[in-house]
Amino acid sequence: MSSPRRHASALETISITVPDDAVPMFEQALMTVCTTVGIFEANEDQNIWRVEGVKDIGHGEDELERAMTLARLITGSDAPLIRERTEAEGWLARTYEAFPQQDVGRRFAIRGTHLARNRSRERMTITLDAGIAFGSGEHGSTRGCLRALEDMAWRKPQRILDMGCGSGILAMAAALLFRKTVLAVDIEPWSVRVAASNAKLNDIAPLIEARLGNGWLTPEVRARAPYDLVFANILARPLCKMARDLGRHLAPGGTVILAGLLTTQARMVLAAHRRQGLVLERQYYEGEWSTLVLRRRG
Repeated sequence: MSSPRRHASALETISITVPDDAVPMFEQALMTVCTTVGIFEANEDQNIWRVEGVKDIGHGEDELERAMTLARLITGSDAPLIRERTEAEGWLARTYEAFPQQDVGRRFAIRGTHLARNRSRERMTITLDAGIAFGSGEHGSTRGCLRALEDMAWRKPQRILDMGCGSGILAMAAALLFRKTVLAVDIEPWSVRVAASNAKLNDIAPLIEARLGNGWLTPEVRARAPYDLVFANILARPLCKMARDLGRHLAPGGTVILAGLLTTQARMVLAAHRRQGLVLERQYYEGEWSTLVLRRRG
């Protein structure tokens, strides 16, 4: 069991309270600078949510301001950003307490490094650093993707891409399940480093190729196409913009698992991909979040 690491810098919690349709954009904005981001229901009757993150005080202020400005322009929300100083030791303790093992679907278990290593015979265990990956197994979009993955496992895909890999949790799940190399791509250098670190932590580093790249513009992503399985756990609007390239680079009979969208946004995302000839196979629900599984005919 790893011991809690001391945090040398002073921390602050930043949060913003917005309607449900604005949640994905502000979650993405906070993720540009925060080591952890959580989403909490603030008002069930009005579908109001609080998006909250933890960061080093003074870190990435220019990046945060740009991301928040973009989120406000797109969503039309002018809610204020709230800042509260956070004690590092207390935050770590609360994070560990709030991050027990997460059992997802029938096959997967997500565990923090603060828990004793206990490999289960019944489940494939994915270990994440709780200090930087809090919530990875709790978020509805992640859980939906893992459920979808286990349901399509019988197809045994050979060429697999995790587009917007984040912590690498989906790439690792696929690598463990199929014992195949997975290309994991993200536009954020921090995410690429974390994904590679998590792959090493789970003893599957040779199977995870974490790369920095800008979506389908990434030369290596294009060179390895067509793909039998693509994960895209991003945001609704970027998913719509990427639909055409996805359709071009998905193999006949290939499967794509789309997530990062609220159920209210599912129709928009589905329409964009149907125009590319993809067919909806199943939709998963996790709270307010939806996961779409589509397939290319062939």
